[in-house]
Amino acid sequence: MKVAVVGSGYVGLVTGTCLADVGNNVICVDNNPVKLEKLLNSEIPIFEPGLDIIFYKNIAKKRLTFTGDLKRALIESEIIFLCLPTPQGEDGSADLQYVSSVANDIGKFLKEEPQSERKVIVNKSTVPVGTARKVKDIISSYGVDNFDVVSNPEFLREGFAVDDFMKPDRIVVGADSDYAFSRMKLLYEPFVRQGNPIFEMNFESSELTKYAANSYLAMRITFMNELANLCEVVGANVDLVRKGMGSDTRIGKRFLFPGIGYGGSCFPKDVKALIKTSSDYHKPMTILETVDSVNNNQKSVLVEKIMDFYGGDIKGKKFAVWGLAFKPNTDDMREAPAVVIIKKLLEKGAVVSAYDPEAMDNAKFYLDDLIDYAQTEYAALDEANALIIATEWNDFRTPDFEVIKSKVTDNVIFDGRNVFEPGKMKELGFNYFSIGRAPLRVS
Repeated sequence: MKVAVVGSGYVGLVTGTCLADVGNNVICVDNNPVKLEKLLNSEIPIFEPGLDIIFYKNIAKKRLTFTGDLKRALIESEIIFLCLPTPQGEDGSADLQYVSSVANDIGKFLKEEPQSERKVIVNKSTVPVGTARKVKDIISSYGVDNFDVVSNPEFLREGFAVDDFMKPDRIVVGADSDYAFSRMKLLYEPFVRQGNPIFEMNFESSELTKYAANSYLAMRITFMNELANLCEVVGANVDLVRKGMGSDTRIGKRFLFPGIGYGGSCFPKDVKALIKTSSDYHKPMTILETVDSVNNNQKSVLVEKIMDFYGGDIKGKKFAVWGLAFKPNTDDMREAPAVVIIKKLLEKGAVVSAYDPEAMDNAKFYLDDLIDYAQTEYAALDEANALIIATEWNDFRTPDFEVIKSKVTDNVIFDGRNVFEPGKMKELGFNYFSIGRAPLRVS
């Protein structure tokens, strides 16, 4: 099939590349000249494990191409994916200006080319309830009817996006015509050969499914963070509690790991958007309002532990931070807890040196030159009073503890992701503070 993908960010580039990998001819459209130049030079502008292999393969086979010409891509393609940014507005709602703008362009181009084949316009971005109908109304306002609109939310985890696309748990398709359902089923047939379902539903149900899924997962994480905070004061170990409750098949083991709060492009924005939607329809979801508030507070928990250890004064102290991205296996810094932690330390007069395997360049957008960016995790430790772990990269799981001990002058680790086992830290003689487990003080 001939497919166009409008927007070449995390979702768009993964979508386009994976669709090309099963034999479709895909043209990706982007109006960012810097990003487009990289793509035209066969450079990947994002970090996503496994994407590079199929990206280069499909460029070589000429099944994956790039352009800034939306009209050409539209006219040459049957299915057009909208993978556009929907940033959070000041009131928590999703900003649909980019979606609306492209919908207007599509309507205009279809009017100019009335003989073009029927198009299927697919909302892949995470958008609020009512967006598919809005897109349909915008395009229809140009007096054209040779198109269908589909809501097809993505369920891609950054760091695992290629696997998630190629082997989806499920595919959700919202549409209002049999033609649209049939074309989407044909497109996705290669990805569900093992029998995973394609759920067909109306626009509104499809749009709400994505928000519901992400908000529920955010709620699980937040529950565990609050539970971890309680574990510390009652003498329980959250790891043991997590295993005990996660073995219940009604609950399951995933998304039960406590830490310093969730971040990224999805959970924070989607929770706020669903709060806004529920408020707009006078059915407030107060549980999500609490989730959002608790998550914001959780990002400061490690700072509180640091201040307590140092008696409330960290002026002039140097902290090494391992991990900047909101999670491992991505360079995404959006809503990263590390940013909140670092800024609070700086406000209190501390000095920060940080290292991340992939997110250093993106971190500079949020932290500018306020911190030192080290070339390695061990270089970040030079003259540091303490080590802070903010992202659980595999690189950090089995470090050289002798090097850490020799460099970290106050012999203390603040582990926001529970990367290390308290027993081992006790053996090694570290002051060690984690989430939901008893603190270890040796000095």
